[in-house]
Amino acid sequence: MWVAAKEIGLRLASISGGSLRNAIPRESFAIVGIPSAKKETFISYVKAFTEIVKKELSAVEPDLVILVEPTDAPAVWIDETTQHKLLNAIYACPNGVIRMSNEMPGLVETSTNLAIVKSENGEIGVQCLLRSSVDSAKLDLEQMIRSVFELAGAEIFFDGQYQGWKPNPESAILKTMQKVYQEKFGKIPEIRAIHAGLECGILGGAYPNWDMISFGPTIRFPHSPDEKVNIKTVEKFWDFLVETLKNIPEK
Repeated sequence: MWVAAKEIGLRLASISGGSLRNAIPRESFAIVGIPSAKKETFISYVKAFTEIVKKELSAVEPDLVILVEPTDAPAVWIDETTQHKLLNAIYACPNGVIRMSNEMPGLVETSTNLAIVKSENGEIGVQCLLRSSVDSAKLDLEQMIRSVFELAGAEIFFDGQYQGWKPNPESAILKTMQKVYQEKFGKIPEIRAIHAGLECGILGGAYPNWDMISFGPTIRFPHSPDEKVNIKTVEKFWDFLVETLKNIPEK
């Protein structure tokens, strides 16, 4: 839309992308207008753009589709000044991985998700979800995003924040659970840190001396309509939890 607005004269009437702040958006819709004389130019541009994006993302989005369909002319259009600021801000807004962890190779430390862009009732809302295991890095990301939308004249606020939870390879409960797992299941467990928002960050903010670990059954495709749990791993998870509680050292 940013390119089409610059080169073809696209006008935006409404936009609706994403549904949840904690989920990567799977689809987005917009009602746009094109000068009659530029209709075929726009359709050709969309086809060419689609092929470029599909080649770039073929490994992760093999079923990506961009559709252009005719519709009735809307009664209201977003004014050109607002449209210009909105498309620039969305295009410039940081999105995805911002920084990798220095302590754990391959682990994302800081990221942001441009999750929702929606126009309704005369207002346009943009929502992002910022994550980081390092609080200072998340603050820097907040300021980065704020600067983009302040340039667009938007009202900005941050809410629902919680502290990061930095991996601790020397965790006592981690070592206990490694030992229990090996004795119970006959192999050394693979220890990983993941980049996600967990309640442990909230708990660690209130109780900084707590030693915590996050574990559970195998879940696939979280925060999506395809989310599912491997039923067989639920029993294994429960047995592991019970055995761990039996082996917690007394203070």
